[in-house]
Amino acid sequence: MNSSALFLSAEAPYPLAGGGALRSASLLSFLARDYAVDLITFREPSAPDPRLHLPPGLARRVHVIELPVNARHSLARLARNAGRLVRRVPPLMDRFAGFGSRIAEAIDGRHYDLAIVEHFWCAPYCEPVAAASDITVLDLHNIESVWHARSARAAHGAPALAHRAFQNFCRRLEERWLPRFTYLLAASEADAEQLRHISPGSTISVYPNSIPLTPPPPRIEEDLIVFSGNLEYHPNVGAVRYFRDEIWPALRAHWPGLVWRLIGKNPQTVAKIVSGDDRIQLSGPVDDALLELARAKVAIVPLLAGSGTRVKIIEAWAAGVPVVSTSLGAEGLPSRAGDNIVLADGAPAFRDAVSALLSNPPLRDRIGRAGRYQFEREFTWEAAWKRLHFLYPANMVRS
Repeated sequence: MNSSALFLSAEAPYPLAGGGALRSASLLSFLARDYAVDLITFREPSAPDPRLHLPPGLARRVHVIELPVNARHSLARLARNAGRLVRRVPPLMDRFAGFGSRIAEAIDGRHYDLAIVEHFWCAPYCEPVAAASDITVLDLHNIESVWHARSARAAHGAPALAHRAFQNFCRRLEERWLPRFTYLLAASEADAEQLRHISPGSTISVYPNSIPLTPPPPRIEEDLIVFSGNLEYHPNVGAVRYFRDEIWPALRAHWPGLVWRLIGKNPQTVAKIVSGDDRIQLSGPVDDALLELARAKVAIVPLLAGSGTRVKIIEAWAAGVPVVSTSLGAEGLPSRAGDNIVLADGAPAFRDAVSALLSNPPLRDRIGRAGRYQFEREFTWEAAWKRLHFLYPANMVRS
């Protein structure tokens, strides 16, 4: 293995916990097939040590940058965002700023054929990375300016104004940093089209979110519906609140035995929203998301904001569970309404779509099977890697 690559990630690819880690891990695993990889990753104070969870052979060297303690309660978040508005800095750009010397130290004296930078928050490290690499790639899990624009539309009052301001801050930074990379990776063609407007001179490729191929889990349905994801992620919090206030009461009344289960890390963030109802279960993180999803009759994705594509839908497809999603929630995925997914916008339509599936086992089975087929065809790691043919060592053209 003569080719070498640098992989710089804002979050550790392992352990596989959440859509961001899964996307980063898929790229890291792709690189490890043909490159000797040096990994530089940030680590939150309470997070597991990625060096203990990284599979053998994925990285030649691992350099972990410890982030300082960052209070996560609501008042601390409010104060941080107020300060960001004053300084005209979008969220998380400041969280990952100021480590240039640590990164330069980690790559000192080395040169790479290829470097991949994960997340827009690390885009300002393009300069030290490019100085040590022939080709640079920025992997955009989301488009931050679009993310904030949609969050603004889904919010009201001061939060909407803050998101609109952050949208403008992000757009200026995107216009500054995106053109500096050799390639940009987008999660979907919809995101790629947005990027073409922001950075018209960039070379943009679609690299879909994906998860490892595993056999279909057993479908032993219980009388429940499920929502999965990082429960601290702002669009997920909004989706939980929307479903709890606007949709769940009618479903709860119509289906007396139905349970709504939420799975994913950081459950404390939505605990108050769903408290006081013994038919809402806040499970938190689970060892095997597909097994947990496969117990449900329906997976719900009532998202009103966001960017990129939803790993929660891909996981439900892999588990063979029918999905009811808003149109925005399914954006960027090859969703065919009534075939591999049910699309419903507005609370009454969403409620009726869930009820229709709950009352029709053959329909659940047909849509669940179509989702599993879609997963196997396009959203395994091996299928996604085919999109990266231009990054094979023999195919790369030095800039």
